Amino acid sequence: MQRWRGLEDIPQDWGRSVVTIGSYDGVHRGHQLIIRHAVERARELGVPSVVVTFDPHPSEVVRPGSHPPLLAPHHRRAELMAELGVDALLILPFTTEFSRLSPAEFVVKVLVDKLHARAVVEGPNFRFGHKAAGNVEFLAEQGKTYDFEVELVDLYVTGEAGGGTPFSSTLTRRLIAEGDVEGAREILGRPHRVEGVVVRGAQRGRELGFPTANVETLPHTAIPADGVYAGWLHVGDEAMPAAISVGTNPQFDGTERTVEAYAIDRVGLDLYGLHVAVDFLAFVRGQAKFDSIDALLETMAVDVKRCRELIAAYDGE
Repeated sequence: MQRWRGLEDIPQDWGRSVVTIGSYDGVHRGHQLIIRHAVERARELGVPSVVVTFDPHPSEVVRPGSHPPLLAPHHRRAELMAELGVDALLILPFTTEFSRLSPAEFVVKVLVDKLHARAVVEGPNFRFGHKAAGNVEFLAEQGKTYDFEVELVDLYVTGEAGGGTPFSSTLTRRLIAEGDVEGAREILGRPHRVEGVVVRGAQRGRELGFPTANVETLPHTAIPADGVYAGWLHVGDEAMPAAISVGTNPQFDGTERTVEAYAIDRVGLDLYGLHVAVDFLAFVRGQAKFDSIDALLETMAVDVKRCRELIAAYDGE
């Protein structure tokens, strides 16, 4: 998959293409429906497929300080899009100047002059241009002028976690913030992932017999609610079953919120300075402060046992 940052990175000899535009944070199952449709339509027409997205998130430019918690960094989104068969990813730097482009100017500057759109695939609620004034009806009218089709993809609805609402990044963020990583997994189509570099912490886990990787998460990451979770610790190409703790470590009067992962039954791991990923499979229990260290250790042993069971059950599905 080709990756471009800015319109100037697009090859000058780029021909017609099928395009889809959006933030696509998380590349959840609704996004996957749209992107797959764009890829399939591109193959039918014999042209490449292009996903257009933005950095930073538009809300941070339009309303500074309102950046939503991110479900996936750009490199992860790119990986997921490549798996869906996307031919090119265009990341547009979202500046104040760019935010002032009218819908008509956006169409000409991006879709017509640079990507030579043959078709544009979107969800029914797609909005674009200054003050989000452009919608799919306007886009379809522009398509008649500039010779591109507009195709809409109806988003399926979620199950119990969503209460019958469309797949949504906003809903996914809420579920994660509430600790409902299983509900988020239903929408994402995979466990929610948090990434970062392993840094040195207080090393109490090592002293207690449960050495953890203390992950310094990327800015704006969507972090699950405080508690203990089952999941995986990814180091390079290896995925290790893990018991994951999120919180301030109240047992030792901590104040800084951290994400720590214990690689179950692994000894002698030296992960300091490595970029790792943590996948959240299932919630185990909330954060708690215990009457004694012995009580904490007993509970941690139970947590690890429960995590083993949850991971084994998921692997067996």
